[in-house]
Amino acid sequence: MIQVLIGINLIIPLLLYFLRIFRKKFSPSAQSKDYDYAIIVTAYEQTNLLPSVVNSILKLNYVNYMVYVVADKCDISNLHFNNDRVILLRPEETLSSNTKSHFYAIKNFVRPHEILTIIDSDNLVDPEYLNELNKFFAEKFIAVQGVRQAKNLNTTYACLDEAGDMYYRFIDRKLLFEVGSSASLAGSGMAFTSNFYRECLENLNIEGAGFDKVLQMEILNRRQRIAFAEKAIVYDEKTSKSAQLVNQRARWINTWFKYAGKGIHLMGKGLSHADWNQFLCGLVFSRPPLFIIVALTGISILVDIFFWPQLLLYWLFVIIGFFFVFFIALRYFKAPKLVYTSLLRIPLFIFFQILSLFKAKRANEISTATVHYYDGEEEKKNKPN
Repeated sequence: MIQVLIGINLIIPLLLYFLRIFRKKFSPSAQSKDYDYAIIVTAYEQTNLLPSVVNSILKLNYVNYMVYVVADKCDISNLHFNNDRVILLRPEETLSSNTKSHFYAIKNFVRPHEILTIIDSDNLVDPEYLNELNKFFAEKFIAVQGVRQAKNLNTTYACLDEAGDMYYRFIDRKLLFEVGSSASLAGSGMAFTSNFYRECLENLNIEGAGFDKVLQMEILNRRQRIAFAEKAIVYDEKTSKSAQLVNQRARWINTWFKYAGKGIHLMGKGLSHADWNQFLCGLVFSRPPLFIIVALTGISILVDIFFWPQLLLYWLFVIIGFFFVFFIALRYFKAPKLVYTSLLRIPLFIFFQILSLFKAKRANEISTATVHYYDGEEEKKNKPN
């Protein structure tokens, strides 16, 4: 029974892939209003990438927006944005929190913006980003997640990070949304009606990593859907060094242990409410990280070779199903050759994530934010792969 439960985590994506065939595909309206946006850019300690992200935002094919740069615990003496649309904010006290930075920006809005969107300091924004979001808000969605595409594939770790992101992007966002549930939030490249965002988080005190998980739970508890806008693209820095990978994944694993129980609770609510959105998101929310599932699968196969060889057929089906969906995801999001080549180093990637598992308990003590290393030319960053 334990092995079956482990394998189900790898079968669910296959079931979602075929289930969407029976669902009517969502097509956003071509007509959309020019909503008033607040673009909130958050930075912690590091400011070296802020000029690039702000410059990319100012190249948007859009007019009705303001940019709020919250530089928490940063030296801003060398930051100068000579544009009336950009407001640089430097909190007097260290906030050390994504949501506190967001609400610091909200309190300093120059006007009551209809929609706010959250961008990380290491992101770059596609020129059509806001136009693509508009299509979904025009359809009365109040929460939308875009795509975080790699802006750097400069190391094997970055390529493997992007491969994993493509898989989760396909399963947890595209397929979930297409079967009538909600796309998972990704921390940046997401947008909400301002009033709804305040309703969800204004009275909560969120410490450490995982504010996007709390926000997602608040949205689902209100029985709302999160749309997936796969053409609303921000370019995101992928992990390029092993130490960076270990610390980042330690925080993510810590977040999973912290909130997995809430996912199980949400599944129960979905069953009691007969709410497909809540049930399916709760199931995905409580799913262990992929490297843990892969490790448990390997252990199960070794055990079965000696004790229950009849179960090896089950694992053959599970593994074929997993790779079928995995490579469809890479093909759908047009993974470059570098990503496919990097797959040969997956065992090393899993090893570093296992190291992260042992650091997860004290993850928030190790670092509050990911250290960014990639500083290539902006025009190279801003090109789709």
